[in-house]
Amino acid sequence: MEKLVIGRIDKIDLPEYGLTNIEAKIDTGANRSAIHCSKIHQIQENGVDKIVFHIPLDSSHGTTKFYSTDFFKKGVRSSSGHLEERYIINTVVILFGTKIKTTFSLSDRSEMKFPVLLGRKLLRSRFIVDVDKKYLSYNAKMM
Repeated sequence: MEKLVIGRIDKIDLPEYGLTNIEAKIDTGANRSAIHCSKIHQIQENGVDKIVFHIPLDSSHGTTKFYSTDFFKKGVRSSSGHLEERYIINTVVILFGTKIKTTFSLSDRSEMKFPVLLGRKLLRSRFIVDVDKKYLSYNAKMM
């Protein structure tokens, strides 16, 4: 399979959550992808374990609550080297018109410039990163 070129920043879709054009930083230094969330907690509803999390869509609309039953917990090392337990969701991301099954750790990225970070597990064997480029997947979608 030929690898696609992706830039250092792009916009992604998360169809299982009805989210489109979310700005994402491509980060080959990060092992796992991450998405900015708040109020992350686990509940049980009718005997089914669910993860509840809020994603801020933009500053004027506050946050939107989302649920997933396809999740697990794992120790993840933050960019500062601190090991923390995080919830990881299994979901689909769309890049270059292709649905890719992947995982995202749920974390507070409020201090970060981009709400989504795409790491090596997603990029591996699919993409070559060209840091001089931006929005290649988004621009292809808009054509």
